[in-house]
Amino acid sequence: MKKVTITLWICILLPVTLLAQSPRTTVRKDVPLDSIVLSDPFILADKNTATYYMTGTGGMLWKSRNLKTWEGPYAVTKTDPGSWMGPRPRIWAAELHQYQGKYYYFGTFTNTSIKIDTVQGNVIDRRASHVLVSDAPGGPYVPMKDSTYLPPGKPTLDGTFWIDTDKKPYLVYCHEWLQNWNGTVEKIELKPDLSGTIGEGKVLFRASDSPWSKEKDKNGNIIFNKVTDGPFLFRTKTGRLGMIWTSWVYNVYTQGVAYSAGGKLDGPWIHEKEPITPPNFGHGMLFNTLDGRLLMVLHSHEEINGRYHRVPHLFNADVSGDKLVLGAPYIP
Repeated sequence: MKKVTITLWICILLPVTLLAQSPRTTVRKDVPLDSIVLSDPFILADKNTATYYMTGTGGMLWKSRNLKTWEGPYAVTKTDPGSWMGPRPRIWAAELHQYQGKYYYFGTFTNTSIKIDTVQGNVIDRRASHVLVSDAPGGPYVPMKDSTYLPPGKPTLDGTFWIDTDKKPYLVYCHEWLQNWNGTVEKIELKPDLSGTIGEGKVLFRASDSPWSKEKDKNGNIIFNKVTDGPFLFRTKTGRLGMIWTSWVYNVYTQGVAYSAGGKLDGPWIHEKEPITPPNFGHGMLFNTLDGRLLMVLHSHEEINGRYHRVPHLFNADVSGDKLVLGAPYIP
């Protein structure tokens, strides 16, 4: 796991670092989806503009009318350089959500100049899930009232949005395994206008709860994989609450699914025994196309000359029954 982990961080952070050092990015047009290098893709299908907006790690935005060809990348965030994020934060796993007439940018922001902890030799940067807002899907996305959504000494990532059965909004996120050595997926209530959080976070499940994610310890024993990554929530047509999330099976990037036995965020969460995606695909989300088709977008994962190469892909998906069923690749 140590070798995989070191490679993972180098390959993810390098392109994000380069992007942060190059604020002027050339916008390209008519770019095929499979020509875009992007981790953690998220697509908002916006009916108001009849446009698809895609973002992910790196924090840039792509636009499309047909899912086939795209225009971008656009810089859409305007963070406060005087905040904990610093002047040029790294951005991971950005999501776009429309809510009560506005558009919200759920992202993971990292300030590498601030160190918050050292665990088992790993120095941990200041990193947290945070929410920005805009009046338009294309941004700009700017900070709201609260300067901090989650505890500053706790590295959190991959925040997503959910309205639970109590009709309250929640931020669902991961507490990074680098600190707790057994990654978690947690929830915290958001203020009604999403401008901050209320109360404290609650653990929904731990990496060790998964029957399919695994790794080997230093003695070669098979143990649970520590990583929790990319949660995304959905409901089936029967009303069942599910969550896709990503981890590893040894060195294979993999996505699984869990279902809430209680039908609420509080669970308890029961994990399917087998992954839901093909090997080396993960960090997915579900969206309805402008003509009503349910798709999953996620990225493929390939190691080339010691670096990870990740590209968005579309799959048909079905939640008409009691479970999420992943279909064949979707070709726009």
